[in-house]
Amino acid sequence: MHTPVTIIGAGLGGLTLARVLHVHGIEATVYEAEPSPSARSQGGLLDIHDYNGQLALKAAGLLDEFHAIVLEGRQARRVLDPDGTVLLDKADDGTGGRPEVQRGELRQILLDSLPAGTVRWGHKVTGTRALGDGRHEVTFSGGGTVATSLLVGADGAWSRVRPLLTTVTPEYAGTSFVETYLYDADTRHPAAAKAVGGGMLIVPSPGREIFAHRESGDTLHTYVALARPLEWFAGIDFDDAAAATARIAREFDGWAPELTALVTDGTPPVLRPHYELPTGLRWDRVPGVTLLGDAAHLAAPNGEGANIAMLDGAELAQALAARPDAIETALTEYEQAMFTRSSEVVMFEGVEMPGIGAEDNTARARVDKTKARDR
Repeated sequence: MHTPVTIIGAGLGGLTLARVLHVHGIEATVYEAEPSPSARSQGGLLDIHDYNGQLALKAAGLLDEFHAIVLEGRQARRVLDPDGTVLLDKADDGTGGRPEVQRGELRQILLDSLPAGTVRWGHKVTGTRALGDGRHEVTFSGGGTVATSLLVGADGAWSRVRPLLTTVTPEYAGTSFVETYLYDADTRHPAAAKAVGGGMLIVPSPGREIFAHRESGDTLHTYVALARPLEWFAGIDFDDAAAATARIAREFDGWAPELTALVTDGTPPVLRPHYELPTGLRWDRVPGVTLLGDAAHLAAPNGEGANIAMLDGAELAQALAARPDAIETALTEYEQAMFTRSSEVVMFEGVEMPGIGAEDNTARARVDKTKARDR
């Protein structure tokens, strides 16, 4: 079987690419390992930025659909000291450029915008190989194959397409999230709900931090960030929820109880290690294949990953549409812009802070200075 544009991965980046190609009348097929759109949870909130993610949605012709799923008030920001002292409390006045949406709802908008049959579910890639003349073959579990004249790896951290371009693989970033949820928070966990407020909470501290979002349905979604080696986490049995919760909670001994409740009173903790590719990774142009999103520039969470992946997809589609008779020129222009963009993401010392703004970072610096003085 031969397809003109083959996209591996039905995440936000791959779907944005397929959608913008469709807007320009270019056929594409997306192959996804998951068996269906609802096979797993799609994660929590995403802040979609007016300087990248929203530009991609504009190119996709989906801004109205996007605005319809924005959660009002979620751009509020609170920064607290570990003892509960409020360092920053910024309300959402409706003028911010980073509105929050549920990732799953955003993905569904993209899926609904594609012609039926564009996404082929249950196609797990087991290998890729060059066929010559810029063509490539993709092999799926079960033995099926597809040949394509343009292959795009939008398949995330452990991309099966990346080896066609580089031998570099992700390495552990030195930090991990431990994820929990509190449901019916305002009634069942009022102190924690008050601490989080209406949007995002950040509690910075060297080597250990808490990030929490107020999602839809009175849900608090917490990411505990710990700068620990993988071996440290391997010593925790996350299959024993009570023991794992107790071990993680010990890292926050002495913190305000309304903050530790986000860990101790939540759902069973889930470990989310962070991996990254070298900053500034580039490769020589290989005809007929390219990458986008985490497959190309995986980084520890910094609030930009999904936004950049979507912009990658939109800009790649626009480049292909602008140069239908010069595909390699289009791919070269796309990659050079993508390389530059992914290298310019601002990174903060220690654990990166999702959705952080200048005022948030100032508050964090105040905490770090206090901790250094106390030591």
